[in-house]
Amino acid sequence: MREFSRRGAIGLGAGAAAAMGLAGCGTAMTDGGGHIGGSPSGGHAGPKRPARLIGDGSTSFTGKQPHQPGKPEPLEPGQTPPQFVIFSWDGAGEVGTGLFTRFLDLAKEHDAHMTFFLSGLYLLPESKKRMYLPPNNPKGASDIGYLTDEHIKMTLKGVHRAWLDGHEIGTHFNGHFCSGNGTVANWTPAQWRSEIDQAKSFVKEWRTNTGWTDMPSLPFDYEKELVGGRTPCLLGQNNLLPTAKELGWRYDASSPGGLQQWPGKKEGVWDFPLQGIPFPGHSFEVLSMDYNILANQSHASTKAPPANYPGWRTQAADAYIAGFKRAYETNRAPFFIGNHFEQWNGGIYMDAVEQAFKYVAREKEKGADVRIVSFRQFADWLDVQKPEVLTKLQKLGVGEQPAGGWKSYLGDTSTNATSSATASANS
Repeated sequence: MREFSRRGAIGLGAGAAAAMGLAGCGTAMTDGGGHIGGSPSGGHAGPKRPARLIGDGSTSFTGKQPHQPGKPEPLEPGQTPPQFVIFSWDGAGEVGTGLFTRFLDLAKEHDAHMTFFLSGLYLLPESKKRMYLPPNNPKGASDIGYLTDEHIKMTLKGVHRAWLDGHEIGTHFNGHFCSGNGTVANWTPAQWRSEIDQAKSFVKEWRTNTGWTDMPSLPFDYEKELVGGRTPCLLGQNNLLPTAKELGWRYDASSPGGLQQWPGKKEGVWDFPLQGIPFPGHSFEVLSMDYNILANQSHASTKAPPANYPGWRTQAADAYIAGFKRAYETNRAPFFIGNHFEQWNGGIYMDAVEQAFKYVAREKEKGADVRIVSFRQFADWLDVQKPEVLTKLQKLGVGEQPAGGWKSYLGDTSTNATSSATASANS
């Protein structure tokens, strides 16, 4: 079976959205997370938080995000780096499967954080689809389905809870165009800017676009919250990066396949690629995402013969765990796992990633310095590290142990930096 280097385009469920009248909302002080005519349900909201509505009341400022880790600190000389693990979710649309809640509950149980790359179209009713002007595609076109009204509401509840639980809300953009003349692979920086502006507007103006007044405002300012994303099918990063840098984004997770090594920056933006990981039973590696594992198991079929499911589920979980163990036991490179809320091949990939999540969490809970964080939180840690330390980390290859152990390998970076600075000053 041949190896797939990137995932294909498979969207979440589609459905017609009923037309809703517009309702404008002013800026005001409200209670309980920005409620307008209702209160949040189906999630962990915590104590009421005073909110200042933004724009039409779709979003709001509620203060600092709760449940964040402590202030990141630079590594001490000779200190072993933590093992970071980042679980991320493309699309982040809830279509009645309960997967959003399932993984929010799992993260809460283990005091972990994740990144949700929200597709802007998942908050736009299909009746308003002609508001979307995708670059190089017809007005309202999309290669993923628009959600029903009920599923938009479920998605709003999931995103609302996710942020209050401490998770990051990034973007998966909008129409998910992976092929043909309109593919995102051909978009210019200006076209990426248009796509991002529209994705933000669908989040910031969902109340106007739906007319709903019985849903709470999202408890964050999306202009400030949005600091990174992942492109459809991992395409188009080169032309996205100038726009990402212009917008002040911290990172991008769209590289078309990377290695389990410490990341660097491209055009001033942290580059967090999906990574090749061991694939049990094969001589090649597979990208660390559910779709790529599926593509190698069932030739991209999402409904293969069920007799295969138990073995494939085990193989997928073992691949993730092998990727974690290789990094943890050697170069401590951060481990990136990408997912979708999907039920492909009987839901085996959701079971597999949950099994891997629990394995990683158990290591953390046994005392290992393992941190399950969002991409934004990981970028925060990288930004406070000394450049000479990052340089040494980046030199370690896949599965490479630091020469002499961590105490030796990172023990002289400060001394070398001081000596170099002194020599430069005296020259």
